[in-house]
Amino acid sequence: FLDVASNAGFLIAGLLGLYVALRPGTRFVSDRERWPYALFFVGVLLTAWGSSYYHLAPDNERLFWDRLPMTVAFMSLIAAQVADRVSVRAGLRLLIPLLLIGAASVIYWRMTERAGSGNLVPYALLQGYCVVVLLVIAALFRSRYTHANAIYSVFAGYVVAKVCESFDHTLFAATGLVSGHTLKHLAAAVASLIVCWMLWRRAPVAAPPPSSTVTG
Repeated sequence: FLDVASNAGFLIAGLLGLYVALRPGTRFVSDRERWPYALFFVGVLLTAWGSSYYHLAPDNERLFWDRLPMTVAFMSLIAAQVADRVSVRAGLRLLIPLLLIGAASVIYWRMTERAGSGNLVPYALLQGYCVVVLLVIAALFRSRYTHANAIYSVFAGYVVAKVCESFDHTLFAATGLVSGHTLKHLAAAVASLIVCWMLWRRAPVAAPPPSSTVTG
């Protein structure tokens, strides 16, 4: 029950995030920059549905619809960070290819699962790739917006979610009520809300004044 009910966190984060990403008052230097973030929150919103659908009657066919929306969120966030920190044009050009790569990893797993030899390696590698790429981009490129370092808190939320997932049965045995998987949902939803907060609070970073040369 709690594995289903905890998806309310994704529902709330997805709806709030879409509102923040699409509202005119959210600060984007270029209006096109809002679309990767909007798709990120669409992925979060669809995760609420997909994860609930899976946990109501778990099987591999339903698990496909749990994992697919998560790739939308992961890949859109990478494109959003590229647009924020590297180049708006590069971020937007990468968006569709990244989404296709994410979907392909889940489709490949489903095909191999149906063939009797489910291969989750590409999907697992994709998650690790997303985390590493986000950290590298954040470390090497300065954002054009304030509050950009909140992305590290998003990463921390992801780490907490993975730890909770790894200790799923242990946490349930310890609490007698809440499984690690339920806590994973809540931690991931909080991470999504941090992205929402980052967009709500941010503003373009003022360009440094041009240096002047005194001659005389």
